[in-house]
Amino acid sequence: MKTSPNSPIDTQHFKKILIIATRQIGDTLITTPLIKRTHEIWPDAQIDFLGFKSAIGILEGNPHLHEIIGSSPKPKIKEYLHLLKKVFFKYDLAIITQPSDRSYLYGLFAATKRVGVMHVGQEDHGWKKWITQYQVPINYFEQHVVTEKLRLVDPFTKGKQITQEIVIDAPSKVSPSLVANEIAPNSVLIHPSPLNAYKKWPLSHWLSVIEFLSDQHIPVLISGGAAKVDVDLAQEIIKGLSQKAKDQLINLTGKVSFSELATLLRQVRAYVGVDTSVTHLAAACNTPTVALLGATPPTNFGPWPNGFSGKQPYQIRALSQTVSNVTILQGPNACVPCRKAGCDDHANSRSLCLEELDSTRVIQALQKILQLNIN
Repeated sequence: MKTSPNSPIDTQHFKKILIIATRQIGDTLITTPLIKRTHEIWPDAQIDFLGFKSAIGILEGNPHLHEIIGSSPKPKIKEYLHLLKKVFFKYDLAIITQPSDRSYLYGLFAATKRVGVMHVGQEDHGWKKWITQYQVPINYFEQHVVTEKLRLVDPFTKGKQITQEIVIDAPSKVSPSLVANEIAPNSVLIHPSPLNAYKKWPLSHWLSVIEFLSDQHIPVLISGGAAKVDVDLAQEIIKGLSQKAKDQLINLTGKVSFSELATLLRQVRAYVGVDTSVTHLAAACNTPTVALLGATPPTNFGPWPNGFSGKQPYQIRALSQTVSNVTILQGPNACVPCRKAGCDDHANSRSLCLEELDSTRVIQALQKILQLNIN
């Protein structure tokens, strides 16, 4: 079937819509404003979501989704065929939120009309433009991903009553696990584990922050996934602490689900974390959030301050900037943000900008959030 990129899109027939986000947890979470906007435009439509099995749990309880379809990051041919059969032209519109070939192929086989994001240059030529009726170019330094996704439905908003405040929807509240029931309400939650090493903040800096909180009699929670690298990092941190700090710490690494973690984040006094999905989750839970960013431009992927109604909440570079409940700290280096995978541009690279982001700056941010008067 051939479709023209300039052909009009008849919205009155959009009864079934598929949103495609085949990326990690953070990328999935930030699609929730798009999901809500899609529901506002087509309140009677069935909206389904296609994403990675490892990431779609973050959408648990979303009131606007009918079905959430999970896929492996690298499905084998049998799973591909099963998935394509499940979605094969079952939809009137596919909203493709990632520029990957796989996402576009899913959209091609799922719907008769398609919109999608593209790398700069692809919107001028190529098969991805040929199969879509509307494209949004990616801008990694100036355009925030939340507004990037919302632009996908801009052609359909004319004459519609649209909510101006943009809110990331965190998972619904659940009863925390037994270990979480022991948590003091004045705790600070930290998340030291990034997906890749180049987003890692030095161990010694974490120890300084935790020791400071211990001196103020503020309990600390450590969160992390069940992966060995997360578990080992948490144990390494605990090993380096004083006994006083250990006594005021609870290690939740690998012990709570995303829904349980969201419930806890709504209860703690503050959160400190690296550039990872949990930091976006903390901001979405309206928790006072300190985000430590290195190579990542905050203008593109800074945690969205819930309720912000503009297109761009952040400056591309500032030692410290606070918008609503989110404080972003960046390294002092002139190269920040480079948007590379660390100084050597690979997953296990070091990042001097994070190494030189001193713990005293994080402590000062926490003092302000927690309203601590230190003599």
